[in-house]
Amino acid sequence: MLNLHKAEFVRSAVKTADFPNDPLPQIVFAGKSNVGKSSTINRLLNRKNFARVGNEPGKTIHINFFRIDETVYFVDLPGYGYAKVSKKERDRWGRLMDEYFATEDAMTLGFQIVDIRHKPTADDVTMANWFLQTGMPFAIIANKLDKIKKSQLEGNVRAIRETLRLPEEVPVIPFSAEKGTGRDEVLALVFDHISNE
Repeated sequence: MLNLHKAEFVRSAVKTADFPNDPLPQIVFAGKSNVGKSSTINRLLNRKNFARVGNEPGKTIHINFFRIDETVYFVDLPGYGYAKVSKKERDRWGRLMDEYFATEDAMTLGFQIVDIRHKPTADDVTMANWFLQTGMPFAIIANKLDKIKKSQLEGNVRAIRETLRLPEEVPVIPFSAEKGTGRDEVLALVFDHISNE
């Protein structure tokens, strides 16, 4: 079993040469700048401030690699779709993403984090397409579940599926970084994929 308490920050990559080149599986997390990506990673690891939680969206402009139990990497991709970032910065982000996704065997499993309260944005659709094109397994974490009524759940999940044009085999996991709901389902996918490696 993976010891989630044994987690360490390895490095921030700004170019391909910075990516780790060992055979450990990589679990990738992507999401819009203010969707709660760092909070989600912190909740999965049950650590308060492990992945930096910024007050200002758009702070993660590198690809951050965390090694968990010497067994797997959690890869935190830069948040996308934040308006206050300059075009030059956005272009650099796009190139870095292209390079990461083009790296062979980089990704074992991908998670895209969206806000369950809202219909996914055009940037969310672009990101989902990126994941789908890799042909690698991925899932949607629909965060902020604690902010909606139970009666909204089904309709909101359907809207996410339809907007992102997800194939049936891509799970949408309702999740709350605040309360921890959905944590077991996400970790079950992680364990499943690293045991198959």
